[in-house]
Amino acid sequence: MIDLSTTYLGLKLKNPLVASSSPLAKDINNIRKFEDTGVSAVVLHSLFEEQINAESLELDRFLSRSTESYAESLNYFPDMGNYNIGPDAYLEHIRKAKEAVRIPVIASLNGVSAGGWVRYARLMQEAGADGLELNIYLLPTDPEVSGEKVEANYVDLVRHVMANVRIPVAVKFGPYFSSIPNFCRKLDQTGVDGLVMFNRFYQPDFDLEALEVRPSLFLSDSNTLLLRLHWVALMYGHLRADMAVTGGVHTSTGLLKSMMAGAKVAMSTSCLLKYGIDYAGQIIAEVREWMEEHEYESIEQMQGSMSVKHVTNAAVFERANYMKVLSSYVQPEPHRL
Repeated sequence: MIDLSTTYLGLKLKNPLVASSSPLAKDINNIRKFEDTGVSAVVLHSLFEEQINAESLELDRFLSRSTESYAESLNYFPDMGNYNIGPDAYLEHIRKAKEAVRIPVIASLNGVSAGGWVRYARLMQEAGADGLELNIYLLPTDPEVSGEKVEANYVDLVRHVMANVRIPVAVKFGPYFSSIPNFCRKLDQTGVDGLVMFNRFYQPDFDLEALEVRPSLFLSDSNTLLLRLHWVALMYGHLRADMAVTGGVHTSTGLLKSMMAGAKVAMSTSCLLKYGIDYAGQIIAEVREWMEEHEYESIEQMQGSMSVKHVTNAAVFERANYMKVLSSYVQPEPHRL
């Protein structure tokens, strides 16, 4: 009997496919569909820091500091009413989701400073959330702020939340740090239960006709996964916290690779937005079929099997691979216009 189960954040899951944070989770019917198609847990859409700024004088000072000189800079902040629901409604949404399904429901907080986070982290816990994902989205723009200061802000925020809740906590962060291994270790030392690799930073685009900077959104593809596999495979065996892969998990192959790199779960959204929630069932069925064909008895058996800790040629993760890839490239024939 093939065992697809895994453990993430101390939660026993029936398989490693988790629905990552997205607008899909705003609808209770969609959360039911996640469960019906076999998804093992769901991360709710995020409650944004901008929505709880009335609770945070610290956040108010942070936002107002850079907007006094340039009135148009106020337009850079999102219209949260178009994306999300308010804090109180979010807490009620957690309660309704917990009543609707048996799979774990993980709440999500998205922001950059402590402020009202601790209060709402506690309220999410009281509302019944099985876990909490801190989706830290900090884009430093002040040249006076050092990389060390940015990392310290992350770590302080995580410690602050960890000290005030009992439910498991995961940190979702981006790949733009000078030393990912060192930063992962700093986060791990806070006692956090999971690291989610990686957040995607959405970059604005320039409209040359309107001469305006506009938000842009592109769904991930399978190539997005490679960066995640690289760092999870490198960090496997060096952390106490569980690792989750998010970004580029579009197929059963992507999920299997994530497990072999060393992740406990693989999170997916873009493919479910593109193909529908039912596609999750296809991914799970194909994983089971692949495991049967290749004589794997369990997900646990494969976890970390292709990490740096276990592969015979660790150089493929390091500088030697960089040189080999560049030297092996063959330029194709140019296309005629």
